[in-house]
Amino acid sequence: MAATEHARELALAAAQAAADKKAENIMLIDVSERLVITDVFVLASAPNERQVSSIVDAVEERLLALGEKPIRREGERDGRWVLLDYADVVVHVQHNEVRTYYELDRLWRDCPVIEFTDAAAPTRSE
Repeated sequence: MAATEHARELALAAAQAAADKKAENIMLIDVSERLVITDVFVLASAPNERQVSSIVDAVEERLLALGEKPIRREGERDGRWVLLDYADVVVHVQHNEVRTYYELDRLWRDCPVIEFTDAAAPTRSE
């Protein structure tokens, strides 16, 4: 069973909010067939703790505007890996070094990826 449409919409909104704050290497992974606790992981990274925090704030603001609040938020004090749990979607914002070390993308490589294109990215015709 693939991720629900609601989970996909939330994940894409979170990814766009992260992209708007210059998050790097944004990836959406449909983990619904492997986990019962969530449908989608959103992974994003940044080169420093301040930017990690900025991305997290932007994601929370965007999803709050959609009526969603995280049921859990972890890791904010260190600012190297912040997890926002929205039940259907779990957002991981990691410092680049932490992302490289833990390799969540590799860990979940057997799961389908949800296509994400930054709305602010230039198109080929530009």
